[in-house]
Amino acid sequence: MAIVLAFSGGLDTSFCVPYLIETYGEPVHTVTVNTGGLADGEADALAAKSRRLGAASHLTIDARRDLFDDHLSYLIKGNVLRGGVYPLCVGPERVVQARKVVEAARQLGARAVAHGSTGAGNDQVRFDVALRMLASDLDVLAPIRELGYSREQSSAYLAERGLPVPQKTTTYSINKGLWGTTIGGKETHTTDTPLPDEAYPDTVPPAASPDAPRTVTLGFEAGLPTHLDGEAMDPVTLIETLNDLGAAYGVGRDIHVGDTILGIKGRVGFEAPAALILIQAHRELEKIVLTRWQQYQKSHLADFYGMLLHEGQYFDPVMRDIEAFLDSSQEVVTGTVTVRLFKGHIAVQGCQSPFSMFNTGVATYGEENELWNGRDAQGFTRIYGLQGLLAARAREHAASETT
Repeated sequence: MAIVLAFSGGLDTSFCVPYLIETYGEPVHTVTVNTGGLADGEADALAAKSRRLGAASHLTIDARRDLFDDHLSYLIKGNVLRGGVYPLCVGPERVVQARKVVEAARQLGARAVAHGSTGAGNDQVRFDVALRMLASDLDVLAPIRELGYSREQSSAYLAERGLPVPQKTTTYSINKGLWGTTIGGKETHTTDTPLPDEAYPDTVPPAASPDAPRTVTLGFEAGLPTHLDGEAMDPVTLIETLNDLGAAYGVGRDIHVGDTILGIKGRVGFEAPAALILIQAHRELEKIVLTRWQQYQKSHLADFYGMLLHEGQYFDPVMRDIEAFLDSSQEVVTGTVTVRLFKGHIAVQGCQSPFSMFNTGVATYGEENELWNGRDAQGFTRIYGLQGLLAARAREHAASETT
């Protein structure tokens, strides 16, 4: 039999390879699911590292388009930012990674799948729930969680076997993906200390970014980004290009504090230039094409959708129901948005759409509005405040009868 390990090449999953081999006496096959975190040459480096650690084989799977189609597309359609800040960089990746790891386990005839999550964070829940939904017949192993090892203990274990890890791997926990990079370290264990500039792997410090702003134009069709500065791009390429562009202008850095799935508070740093640019642009485009009640209802459902996705509940049927609503809401979200990037800030300069309700061809705005006259407005204001007026009179009447 065999064990298939979801392998990122970081400290925790590096520890898992020799530990699983020594503990279970079975071959361990590593699988790296690329959800956007691999730079050129890193896939080969991970395969080589896997072999040095003793793995029987290694497989790299490109799942960036799967991540976009199944998850990021709905985060854009929903303008999903957890706590109004965090663009869900990690949660969706775990669903895609679990699915691909299970597919690999089936092909290899493995009896178990393993991951490197600790017992303190959200990822253990996300992986466990997804793996059990997708392959309830396979054992799920999580050595770091089972042992309760610290990062220092894992580092020492590897060093004893001649497999040392770089010091930064122990200092900061980095998860890089298509939708953004999360950063954990000693500063995120408190609520008052910012991350130092050197903790952010890709974005330049805003103060060191160019002194002249950069303006970009984004094209959307049915709620999804399709063009950057007039050039048609597939969504993965567009996001990667926008990540690089935003990073150069110090865009996308922030720190999020929220509630973990396990009920404790958590704090994480992140950099997500493309996600924050696209969501802000998309939200502004929606304002001119959707009715206020569409926007109101959508914001509630999208917030709920993001919470469930973040908390490992992607497979609940309600998620498909919400996706159907989001799809319907995006039929007219087509147009262009101009965005200004400068010293870490994102500012929408303007947007236009063939479906815009802010259109002088539909109505004349300002004091010369042609859709109603002054008498119509006077009657409307009388009726519009009627509920409040009746409520106040009812309370006054009840009070007078009790005195």
